[in-house]
Parts: sequence; structure tokens; C-alpha cells
Amino acid sequence: MNNDKILLETGTNELEIVMFHVGTGLFGINVLKVREIINPLPITETPNSHSYIEGVIRLRQEVIPVVDLSKVLNFPPSNQPEQDKFIISELNQVKVAFHVHSVTRIHRISWQQIEKPSQLSQGEQAQTIGIVKMDEGMALLLDFEKIVVDISPESGVNVESLKVLGPRQRSIKNLVAAEDSAILRKLLSDTLAEAGYDNVRFFENGQAAWEFLDSLANDTSKNPLEEVNLLITDLEMPQMDGHHLTLKVKENPRLSDLPVVIFSSLITDDLFHKGEKVGASAQISKPEIVQLVQKIDELIL
Repeated sequence: MNNDKILLETGTNELEIVMFHVGTGLFGINVLKVREIINPLPITETPNSHSYIEGVIRLRQEVIPVVDLSKVLNFPPSNQPEQDKFIISELNQVKVAFHVHSVTRIHRISWQQIEKPSQLSQGEQAQTIGIVKMDEGMALLLDFEKIVVDISPESGVNVESLKVLGPRQRSIKNLVAAEDSAILRKLLSDTLAEAGYDNVRFFENGQAAWEFLDSLANDTSKNPLEEVNLLITDLEMPQMDGHHLTLKVKENPRLSDLPVVIFSSLITDDLFHKGEKVGASAQISKPEIVQLVQKIDELIL
């Protein structure tokens, strides 16, 4: 199939992934997380760092930590180091170099081609948000946010930071949240509860959240906007991404006034425009939880 002429329009539920190898495994990273792919640079070792961290590199004027994905995924070191690459990525407002063993090509796929891994999976799949089914086989889409939070917990959502907000009457509001990462669902649940938002119904992908909202919209005995006051959505999720979910909500006459807040590590300028195009009420970059709660307050209190 020739994808060259297919434009990646906003809300089409498609993504592009860079495919790469570590050990015997084939993996993928969303192109939107990739700033550049470079040949390895000299690494300066850093004392007392996490076991996944090889050290730091200097790229132009920036000092960037290098994460050895073979250690993260329990693979042996590269046996052809001349093919190794550094994938320079930016997520949760942090730049990281992921050390991989080779980079193959970019694939354009639909989120519907991505299945959620089994909850019982261990090892490499514990770091996985989805299994990509393609003609030539399967690849794992890694949970890069979880990898970074495992290394540096302070880069994740911080409950303590909410104390600046003070008490507000939020418990009467009903929220829906679509977030595929189990660790971030827990952090989001804890932090929203700390802020006073006790009634949050979580879904692990956009498709499941949409099915719930669509069922409310189809129940003519109720006003769906009284059942749900606001939707929080991640962008990267198996089955249906956040832009597509937002578009479907805004296109439904009974849901179109529902405030939608995109909460993602991928709020770049380009993606901010895409979020505006599909009708998002607000877009907050992870891990700015205080900003998220302030925006929710502004939209529904």
C-alpha cells in the first residue's frame, strides 16, 4: 500500500511510528516524540545515576541523558555497535536520548491496528502500551513516559504540588478520563482525588471512553451533559487516539458542549493546532497537574 499521498489529517486516528530494533525485538516510537535520530555521541558517565542511564551527551548546547533501552528491556548489549542510533525524544517537557541497536523505517498505521498488551505480561511488555499488528509481523509500542518516570519519579505527576490550590467544592462533578498508561491512571486518580474530584470514571483507551459517552448520548431519557461534566484525554492510546475521540465528541449534537481537556506529554506547537482544530477546550502538557486542575475548575465550577 502506498501511503505517500495520504495526508495525516487531524482526527483521522492515524499515527506514524519509527521502527527500531533492540536485541531481537522490534519496537516503535511515535514520530511526534522524536526530535531527531543521530549516530551515537561520546557519553560522559554520571555517578550515582539510575541503572538505565548510560550517562549524558552534549548535543549542540544541550546536555541530554542517555537511556540504554537494552537494559530497560533486559536484552544484551548490541552485537553490531556500528549500527547503533540515539533517538532524541522529548516528552513531559524533558529531552532524552534513547540508545537503540538500529532504526529501520517509518510506518503509517491506524490506532485500530494497536492492541493493548495482556495485563499479565512481564519483561519487555511491562513497558509496552500496545502491540502493533503489521503485514510483516508485530512490533511493540513502548511506554516511554513510564520508562522516564521509573528513572526520574519527579518528572511524573506530583500530588504535593496541588496543595497550592486550596479547598474547593469539586466532589459533585463527574469526570471521564481516557488514559492508557496504568501508572498515569493511578497518578491522575490520586491527584484529582486530592484536589477534590472524587467522581472520575477512567477508561484505558479512547475507544472505550467513546463507547461510554456514545451510550449516554443515545439514552434520550437523560441529559448526557448532566451525567458527565468534563472529559480528560491523553493523545496516544490504542484503538482510538485523543484527537479522534475529541472530534467524535464535538461532532455529536448531544455531546458537542462537553468540555474536553487534552492532557498529554505531546503538546507541541503543531499538535496544539491539531487539538484546536478538533475542538479541544484546553490542552495541558504533562505533568502540569496544577494547571490541569485550574483549567478544569475554570471550565466547570
